[in-house]
Amino acid sequence: MGRVFVTGMGVVSSLGFGRDAYWSALVEGRSGVSEVSLFDTSNLPRSLGGEVKGFVATDYMTKAEAGRMGRCSAFSVAAARMAAEDAGLSADALAGDRTAVVVGTTMGEANVLGELQHAWIHEDSVRAAALPRYGSTLLPIHVARAFGARGMVQTLPAACAAGNYAIGFAADQIRAGRADVAITGAVEIIEKLEYCGFVRLGAMSPDRCQPFDLNRQGLILGEGASMLILESEERARARGATLLAEVGGYGLACDAHHITRPHPDGDGSIQAMRLALESSRITPDQVDHINAHGTGTSANDSVEAKVIREIFGDRELPVTSIKSMIGHCMGASSAMEALASVMTLQTGIIPPTMNYETPDPDCALHIVANEAREAKVDVVLNNALAFGGYDAVVCLARPGVLPEGTGEAR
Repeated sequence: MGRVFVTGMGVVSSLGFGRDAYWSALVEGRSGVSEVSLFDTSNLPRSLGGEVKGFVATDYMTKAEAGRMGRCSAFSVAAARMAAEDAGLSADALAGDRTAVVVGTTMGEANVLGELQHAWIHEDSVRAAALPRYGSTLLPIHVARAFGARGMVQTLPAACAAGNYAIGFAADQIRAGRADVAITGAVEIIEKLEYCGFVRLGAMSPDRCQPFDLNRQGLILGEGASMLILESEERARARGATLLAEVGGYGLACDAHHITRPHPDGDGSIQAMRLALESSRITPDQVDHINAHGTGTSANDSVEAKVIREIFGDRELPVTSIKSMIGHCMGASSAMEALASVMTLQTGIIPPTMNYETPDPDCALHIVANEAREAKVDVVLNNALAFGGYDAVVCLARPGVLPEGTGEAR
């Protein structure tokens, strides 16, 4: 068992491509929300989303490679290649059987399934070449092929907590000695079936996402991919890598309550957060910032606020939700938030929760509202409290802060 560090990061987002462009936009409080152009929304009461625009797959792979992939896979490979470059690693350095690939998602290449169904209904046939583009299992496979990584591959379809699940699982593979390095993160695209489903649920805001605000009206869907390079301490130090952050412990739990509503007492969320602290060998007073799930929906925000107060009391602990800028990127959310959390550790800047205007007594937290804030941040908790009661919390810290044995089972 040993320490695990983040040494590289890459992202495809509605705010830009690559960690620097993404981070600059977050700190400035820019919105990545625009009119959805991926499909016709004229017959729907909602039309906004954090859509990735201007993405050209062949900027990151060959035309032949791009032709074998759906949008989800292309985002994944692009973000992974950015992360490898950020870590100073060539494809050859990630080849071999000691590199694991773990990717989280909610629906994966669901748009490809829609294309196949359309072809069957309207053309009475399905092109054989389209079939290999469908399936969430292909996401890590395409990333592995891009680098020649022959270690363990895994897809984790853990709803909107999938990114944190993937990061925690990948770190475990390194701690257990099954891998020396992992490419991990999560990906999601805005897809018509999912979009219409959230509209029918009444969960979508008509104009903007306002996490924790009294007048919040719901979430806005987003899309993107975030990939991290995780390395064992021995490997990272041996090659002189820059240690961006340490992956501490994490906590997983389930509300076992309702398919869409969180448990009103937040039982699963409390358990996940406490397990993250316990496995990181830290106490609540050592946490400097929470990157919240903060969807902008009434019940989710209220329960998350209750959970944070239950564990941290009345501490002036800065809380932010970047979903106010990029939308709710479903399975990719917590991976995109993990990247932002690492950047907060690196820069000492906490990005804002935009559109926060009227405090809600049910969400009595210390929200970083509308402007970025400078702070001394050594430890961040990254929350993911998803549909179905999937609760996953990951601890990220500046190198050298967490005690020996962090991340090990107790």
